[in-house]
Amino acid sequence: MTQHQSTQTMKPATAAKKLGVYLEATPAEFREGVVSRAELNALQADPPQWLRDLRRDGPHPRPVVAARLGVSISGLARASVTEPLTTEQIEALKQERPEWLERERATQAEVRKEAARLKQRERESAESAENGG
Repeated sequence: MTQHQSTQTMKPATAAKKLGVYLEATPAEFREGVVSRAELNALQADPPQWLRDLRRDGPHPRPVVAARLGVSISGLARASVTEPLTTEQIEALKQERPEWLERERATQAEVRKEAARLKQRERESAESAENGG
């Protein structure tokens, strides 16, 4: 008995998230269909012009905006930045350096520093246990 493998598909919102693009800015045919795993892989391997343009110019979804600004998604929310931003808008914020951006970047730096410290402590603890300590 042979087993028929079904094609794995995902909603456009899931595919857009995996591609790092804002769903509402994608072409209608992308938003209105379903995306197979093979189609997603093809889009990632050889992005069509619309995908290259979106990744370059935006509008970008919150995770991409946060990453490009060096802040957390929560930091964007605290600053009332809820709409997708274009690359041009992101660059303008970087140039303006508003107080909220500087504060959120400092917060993010502290979070990263603490995560690194905990990881180092965990590593040292594991090494100590291995060495019979």
